[in-house]
Amino acid sequence: MLTRREALLGSVLTAAAAATMVAMPAVASAKEVAGLPREKVTLVAPPFVHAHDQVAKGGPKVVEFTMTVEEKPVVIDADGTQLNAMTYNGSIPGPLMVVHEGDYLELTLVNPDTNTLAHNIDFHAATGALGGGELTLINPGEQVTLRFKATRTGTFVYHCAPGGPMIPWHVVSGMSGAVMVLPRDGLRDDKGKPIRYDRIYYIGENDFYVPRDEQGKFKKYETAGDNFDDMMKVMRGLIPTHVVFNGKAGSLTGENAMKAKVGETVLIVHSQANRDTRPHLIGGHGDYVWEQGKFANPPAKDLETWFIRGGSAGSALYTFLQPGIYAYVNHNLIEAVELGATAHFTVDGTWDDDLMTQVEAPRAIATQ
Repeated sequence: MLTRREALLGSVLTAAAAATMVAMPAVASAKEVAGLPREKVTLVAPPFVHAHDQVAKGGPKVVEFTMTVEEKPVVIDADGTQLNAMTYNGSIPGPLMVVHEGDYLELTLVNPDTNTLAHNIDFHAATGALGGGELTLINPGEQVTLRFKATRTGTFVYHCAPGGPMIPWHVVSGMSGAVMVLPRDGLRDDKGKPIRYDRIYYIGENDFYVPRDEQGKFKKYETAGDNFDDMMKVMRGLIPTHVVFNGKAGSLTGENAMKAKVGETVLIVHSQANRDTRPHLIGGHGDYVWEQGKFANPPAKDLETWFIRGGSAGSALYTFLQPGIYAYVNHNLIEAVELGATAHFTVDGTWDDDLMTQVEAPRAIATQ
């Protein structure tokens, strides 16, 4: 007779993955890793990022993180539309994790018994079959610890990938985030000169597919699993009902707008685990942009709009030169304005008329 665990996991672990697990050799560098210094990091909810060094101090270390899976209803727009969300650490997106090249990222993933579904994590930054997905699949009431070596620099997506149709369903229900692996000597421009940032913000873009009832109103469900059949029908149409930043339309506007000052350099990390997107900072630029997210490649310069492929994370560096409110949007403007993919930066400082000025205020059209 199948156990509850075998029943839950049997549909998502393939025979090949199971064989890989059985044949897996002992970790050759276990003693070496055991001798490395350890740093325990407390994650913070996006758009904020946990404290970290831009240039590594000392040699490689093991950086320890803990994330808890939380299934919960989340309101995703001003009309009160409810998503039966699946989240890492309760936020959409999950927290950004920062390490340096050569470090070991060690994650303890917890799936409380109050949840109803099995979950795992697939790290695009990791090297190994399924990104660690088959090694981290856990039922409610279980936890697991995974460690991988950060061998490539850049920004990378992570997401839940329990197998089959569960994969897209979990991802578009909120289960994605990002890892940033910094070069040990920090970021560099296109000529190899070191560059630094004063602030860092993480923006996760999500597409949601909320079912409607016969009257066209968005439906609500009791638990995360109750909406599966209805939501899959909407997902297969490939037309999202919402495209938002950080889990909700307007989540990064008003009092929640991201802050900066004139003269400050801001690094914006942007991920989209499912669809292509086109970030644009209205009134600003990408001074240096890693569109593909990989710091081993020289950054592009002076971009007006950049492209983030679905299933990846990119980053852009900009030094603000003028005060004011800057809209940061997905420049599919229908998705930005109608579906919710808009954020704001509020920048303090002194206005520079040389960069922009209103030469003449609006007035009646001259007749001569």
